[in-house]
Amino acid sequence: MDTKVLTAHVPLQLANKVDALAASIERPRGWVVKEALAAWVEQEERRHEMTLEALESVDAGRTVPHEDVLAWASRLGSKDIVSVPKARKR
Repeated sequence: MDTKVLTAHVPLQLANKVDALAASIERPRGWVVKEALAAWVEQEERRHEMTLEALESVDAGRTVPHEDVLAWASRLGSKDIVSVPKARKR
């Protein structure tokens, strides 16, 4: 596999945490950074896909009415089971 070296300035506190983690799992620092970066990129790609799906839903008229969201939010923190409101076609 081809690779490319990336250089970044990282706050000292974060660098120390990476070093400690690498030592605790007996892996090189570069491996920890590569795994973390791969996970972050995957998360951001998924977030982008979900945003595009949400925009498609809005364009298609599938939204959650504001009053449904307010009613749902007002029950958060109560002992009741709170189901997320469903989107409806406008």
